[in-house]
Amino acid sequence: MGMRFTDRGQAGRLLAAALPQFRGRPDTVVLGLACGGVPVAAEAAASLQLPWDVLPVRKLGIPGLGETAFGALAAVDGRVVRVLNRPLVARLLDIGVRQSALDAVENAERAELERRAVVYPGPRLPLTGKTVIVADDGLATGATMRAAVEAVRAAGAATVVVGVPVASLEAQSSLQPLADAVFSLLIPGQFRAVGSYYRAFRHVRDDDVVRLLGARPA
Repeated sequence: MGMRFTDRGQAGRLLAAALPQFRGRPDTVVLGLACGGVPVAAEAAASLQLPWDVLPVRKLGIPGLGETAFGALAAVDGRVVRVLNRPLVARLLDIGVRQSALDAVENAERAELERRAVVYPGPRLPLTGKTVIVADDGLATGATMRAAVEAVRAAGAATVVVGVPVASLEAQSSLQPLADAVFSLLIPGQFRAVGSYYRAFRHVRDDDVVRLLGARPA
């Protein structure tokens, strides 16, 4: 299958090695998408000698096909940014998926996003005028990352850079018009689930995120 990462930590270090131009820059911060992007961001930021924080996000999964997103939510500066794949939503409605079912998904994910924003509120680093590297463990559809990019822009970031270990060609292409730069270490010709590109890909829990946040340098 080609390249596989040992785990998210190693992926973060490899990502940092591909971004040496940002090392130690005082105008740059790293944000990790919660939850899977947080270990990637923590390791990348440590290697690049940059501050980092968490960005709460939630994917809006198609009812019955939760891994396929019709949109996403991201929380920053006390507000929620909502991004929808409107052509996909229209197709779902055309084939008989009820709007009420999509609304139920969004309501549940919004509640979970709000819960996470209490457990680890963020980002608390100032983003206005900054270069923000937004990291995740991988991009399948890119829906959550698109919401994240819009949220970071709304918070006043001057430059938004997407950095991931692996991305589908679809996600890479969809993000290029939105971000100032998109760095993906691996873009497979036939994309599988993000976890298939890692040897160890365990679930990242709330307490893992809180622990990593607490271990940041003062």
